[in-house]
Amino acid sequence: MSTPIGNLEDITIRAAKTLYSVDYLACEDTRKTGLLLKNLREKNLTCLTGETATDKSKSPRLISYYEGKEDRKIPQIIKLLKEGKEIALTSNAGTPLISDPGFKLVRECLSQKIKVETIPGASAVLTALTGSGLPTDKFIFIGYLPKKAGKRKKILDHLAAAMKILPATVVIYLTPHRLLKDLEVIRNIFGDINIVLCRELTKIYEEIRRERITCSLAFFSQNKPKGEFTLVFRTEEA
Repeated sequence: MSTPIGNLEDITIRAAKTLYSVDYLACEDTRKTGLLLKNLREKNLTCLTGETATDKSKSPRLISYYEGKEDRKIPQIIKLLKEGKEIALTSNAGTPLISDPGFKLVRECLSQKIKVETIPGASAVLTALTGSGLPTDKFIFIGYLPKKAGKRKKILDHLAAAMKILPATVVIYLTPHRLLKDLEVIRNIFGDINIVLCRELTKIYEEIRRERITCSLAFFSQNKPKGEFTLVFRTEEA
């Protein structure tokens, strides 16, 4: 189930209704999902569901479900589902499974003939892509680049080769502490290309920089990167 990536008003009616109607929420971070439920009530956005903002009896129980716990939690969740309980999966923000835990759970549910419904909504990938000004007819989403330099370079080398065959716009998630290293290796492989670097999408401090990659490197070398970044680019060959 998708939840807002920043702006609470991006919650869909269906998602808001589901949050307060299921028995359990499997959460990447129970604290963040708990805060989401609290903030929705405080902003009275639960009125979308027909419930009152103070009706705490409608709150689901939260199950901690993050990457390191997936294998241990799946049997518990499957057991609850077979007992007739309704469970929704949420990530910290945006759409689960997109560079977030969840694939293993969905796969196990399907193998056990348990119905899976997708509740769409906010996604940093599509938000950045559609606001980039770059062609959207074909795109490649890489997610986060590997931490190890060798694997990171190998993936980007393969990407550069693939883009010569299938021209496409590229979307990559970047973390603030690895932003400079990732941008440097991208420049080394693709050259001083034009990029669209999105930071804190839909939030108060949203920033979208459209510039050469060397300009971004120069800026963030002098200004400590903060927040969540999404990079979008398309080479001249693409």
